[in-house]
This record gives sequence, C-alpha cells and structure tokens, in this order.
Amino acid sequence: MLAVGQRPQMNDSMNYQQGLISKDHCPLTVPIRFQPLTDTYLVDSKPFARGKFATVRRCKHKETGVDYAAKCIRKRRRAADVRHEIMHEIFILKLSENCPRIIRLYEVYETSTEVILVLEMAVGGELQRVLEDHEEISEKEAARLMRQILEGIAFLHERNIAHLDIKPQNLLLTNAFPKCDIKLCDFGISRLITKGIELREILGTPDYVSPEILHYEPISLATDMWSIGVLAYVLLSGHTPFGGETKQETFWNITSGTLEFPEDLFGGVSKDAKDFIERLLIMEPNERMTAKECLHHSWIKSFCDKEDPQRDAPNIILSTKNEFNAEISVVSVEVAEEIPNNSEVVPLLQQSVEAVSVDVVDGTFQCQTQLLPVDHHQCNGTTKKKVKPSSDKSSTSFTNLNSTSSKVVSEVKEMIIDFEALSLGKSIIFGDERMNVVY
Repeated sequence: MLAVGQRPQMNDSMNYQQGLISKDHCPLTVPIRFQPLTDTYLVDSKPFARGKFATVRRCKHKETGVDYAAKCIRKRRRAADVRHEIMHEIFILKLSENCPRIIRLYEVYETSTEVILVLEMAVGGELQRVLEDHEEISEKEAARLMRQILEGIAFLHERNIAHLDIKPQNLLLTNAFPKCDIKLCDFGISRLITKGIELREILGTPDYVSPEILHYEPISLATDMWSIGVLAYVLLSGHTPFGGETKQETFWNITSGTLEFPEDLFGGVSKDAKDFIERLLIMEPNERMTAKECLHHSWIKSFCDKEDPQRDAPNIILSTKNEFNAEISVVSVEVAEEIPNNSEVVPLLQQSVEAVSVDVVDGTFQCQTQLLPVDHHQCNGTTKKKVKPSSDKSSTSFTNLNSTSSKVVSEVKEMIIDFEALSLGKSIIFGDERMNVVY
C-alpha cells in the first residue's frame, strides 16, 4: 500500500498530467496581470491561512474598498515547474464562476515566483473552525450544509470534474455560523475525468481518502462521494469514521471498510442520516450514491424542504454541448406560482435586463432572454408557457414538455410547457445558474 502523497516508480507509459485542464482544450480565456498586486490592492503583510505551497492574505481594493482573499501559489515545488497545475485550478474556478456554491475567482496576477489568485472573501472562515469551536452541530444544520456542498459537487460532476479533496478545511462560510452559506474551495488536486482514460494517483487527505485511491485503482467521480460520506459522519458526530492513531492505521481502517455508529456518538441521530452515510461509504465506487441522488435522499429532503419548499418547484434547464464537450446552460425556469394577470407581469419582465422581448400571443406567455452560459459566450433562449384554462385550482401540473436544442450554441433554444391550472399564484421565477429574478 502506498502512502498518500507517494507516487509509484515512474515509467514512460505514465502521464501524471492527465486530468489537468490546459489552455489547449479549455474554452475560456483567463487574463493574467503582471503588474504588482499592490498597485491595485492594499495587501496584509501577514497571511491568515497557510498551506504547504501557498499562503492566503486579505487584500482590499483601493478604489472600491471591497475585501478579497489573495492566494499566492509558488510556481516551483521540489525544483519542478508546476505552473500548469496552477492554471488547471484557475480554469476550474473560471468554469465554475456561475455556481453559487463554489468560491469566486476575480483576477489573476503573476510574478517571477508566484501566481496570485484574487478570490472572493468568505468572512465566516473554514468549516473546520466551526467543528473545533462547537461540540456538535445539530442534525438540521448538518443536513442544510450538506445540501449546499452537494449542490457544488453536483455542478462539478456534471462537468466531469472530481474535487478529490473534500474536507472541512476546504469548505468556506460566507458569514458567521450558523447564519451562513457554504462554498467549496481549493481545486489544486482536482481532476478532469475523461471517458476511456484511467486516472490513477495517490492524493487526498488521510481521513477522507477513498479505498480506491489507497489501492491505486482508477479515480472517478464516485471518489468524491466517499469523502462526502466521511464528511457527513464528521458533521453529525464530531469524529471521523476510520481515524486511527497513525496514518497507516487510518488507511488500514479505510481499506477494511468496517463502518460503525457508536451509540454515544449517534444515539440521537436519525436512521435516515445513517442510511445516507451507509450508501456512500461503500467499497465499490459504482454502488455509491451520486451527488444528484444524494440531493434527493430522504435525509436531505426531510430536513431541508420544510425550510425551503420552493426547492420542489419544477426546474427545467435547457442545455447543449460546445465543441469541447462542456455542458452550457441556456435557460432555466422555476415556476413557484402561476401568473395571475398577464397585463401585470409583462411590463415587469420588460424592465428586466435579461429580457429581450416579452409578449402574450394566442394564449402563450413568451419571454426571450439572453443569458450568459458557463463558457462566457452569449446564447439566446426563448421560454414559452402555453396557458390552458382549468376549473381545478388546487394544483399545478406539467402535461407536456417538448424541448429542442440546436447544434449551434448561438441559435435560439425553445421550450414549450403546458400547464393545466393557472389561478394559483402571484409570481414566476426566471433564472439561470447566476441569478434568480422574482416577478
């Protein structure tokens, strides 16, 4: 068995750069500034976070006064140039900038020795500090945080990106706990999972690493799901499920796969929560729940949907794929409540910066929008809602959904949804991955 961080003997057939996104196959252009960071920002001299190859300092924009986090990453490690690995992390952050569950990258600077990422400041700090300061987190709070983490992981997995280092230190809070949201950070060892290419590496954090990594078996998106199971166990109990006195003992516990729920730690925890964990901490990767399946698990829904009933509202996303095989969101529509009066809602939508045209033609409510998809190229989207009168005002249901999408990204996408009961509501929500607008 290899230790985490230890690589096997290198031979000519091994390519350790597999799984890294480069400019050759990334649709994004990342502008890099070469002037000193201090020209634009006031930078704290003392880091507030430090890693093996990076430090993070608070910086304040001189003109706006907004605080950011400047992550300074060394370009050389152990006498090797790792700039390509840093660029991989940058590309992941840029591809994820529309996801509210992933930390936002604003600017990139480069010096002779470092690459500096100017990131969103998460003032609540790391989730790890919450675990250290609180003896326990309520099951309700654990489920809420887990749902947000899963939303970020689902976003990545839809794009075939495995994070591979999910742990409390890489989960940042937007405000002081518990009145906060959570965001994923640190994509230094993330990998792009490509169909037909086996990726084998020994990486991760001992308590959260999966058995397939320790066995030097292929990494997959399911590798993240093992870490999610460990994280859920930690949030609910304050302890890791496989922790030993030494790293090697921890690794042996992981590969043995023995999972227990001690009464003193899980006596007050629901059966649904334990089932959630059991369906993730499975030795065979293909048998673990996916991120999307986790979001629909009874544990997540029972605690979270009571607080946020709108999450059950229908969510329809038209998507296409660009030449790089990356999924691009074109338009997303969530229907909370139906439109009571077309004459009231149309003028409001016409004021929206997203709306290009809004009209009601032959009983069809139509809104044509221009949205910004993940690759930053503008796309057109048209949403139509065909109204059918109904005397039943107790429920709203979809009867037909026909969607067509063109092969060309810039071509108009069209989606027609038939509703049977329209007198229920007062608002409709239009949105994409960046925002929701309520009318």
